[in-house]
Amino acid sequence: MANMLRTGAQFRLTCGQQTVVVVELGGALREYRVGGRPVVDGFEADDTIEGGRGQLLVPWPNRIGDGRYRWQGRELQLPVNEVEHANAIHGLLRWTSWQAVEQADGRVVLATTLWPQPGYPFHLVARVQYALDRHGLTVEITARNLGDTPAPYGVGQHPYLAVGDRAVDDMLLTVPARTWLRTDDRGLPVAAEPVAGTPLDFAAPRPIGPQRLDTAFTDLRREADGRAVVRLAEPSGAYGTDLWLGEGADHVQVFTGDTLPEPHRRRSVAVEPMSCGPDAFRRDPRGVRLEPGARHTLRWGLAPWPGE
Repeated sequence: MANMLRTGAQFRLTCGQQTVVVVELGGALREYRVGGRPVVDGFEADDTIEGGRGQLLVPWPNRIGDGRYRWQGRELQLPVNEVEHANAIHGLLRWTSWQAVEQADGRVVLATTLWPQPGYPFHLVARVQYALDRHGLTVEITARNLGDTPAPYGVGQHPYLAVGDRAVDDMLLTVPARTWLRTDDRGLPVAAEPVAGTPLDFAAPRPIGPQRLDTAFTDLRREADGRAVVRLAEPSGAYGTDLWLGEGADHVQVFTGDTLPEPHRRRSVAVEPMSCGPDAFRRDPRGVRLEPGARHTLRWGLAPWPGE
């Protein structure tokens, strides 16, 4: 039997000097390069994926405190996989096989089924489309509720952005958000607060410096095309990457990697598009309600600059 890579089948997309690699394991984004420059800080095909790197976060992003929530009169208990803080983190589909259902030049669609299970007795089908063109990479994540009762549902993705060989401290960060979610020592939100006048105000580009971020932002300022753009750039502003948040992406988590093991600690910045905030199954059950037969779509993308 041929040796199977730890991340399964590899799906390569190309457009000009751009290359993207997506993997079967979790449908994760493994690599994005423009020429010799990395756009994301990914992983090798035979690596064990660490720190959520490039992974799809379905059916919730971020954390659920104690893994416990109440839904339509039922108390449900999810596996607690952030043991040190007693949270359920980043969904149920990161370590499952996503199968290619469509492939064409510059485009691949992967799909999987989320079967009813303890803690999440709901039935969903999920699809992700990666499409690469001269403007960059567009990602569209869609889920449909196959069951006959409403399901709690949220989604996100966990790319780490690289800016050449720059350290996190030197990177210029722009986050077009009016509000951040203050959290406790478990990473669970306790209040929504304005960013204006605080160290979390990145409305104008400025260096991250020694600041430690593992922060959810919302109330996003959007451009004329409806997109909100988080920008990471090198100090001179000569090159960088825009991560845009489109349909369904109402929150974004920015994580400077301070809790990661070496050599990953503060090597790159995770910018995570999310449909909802942390602990949403408990804090915002109406906002995460997916009706029987209904679909939810989250669209986001990456636009490195200068381009080709």
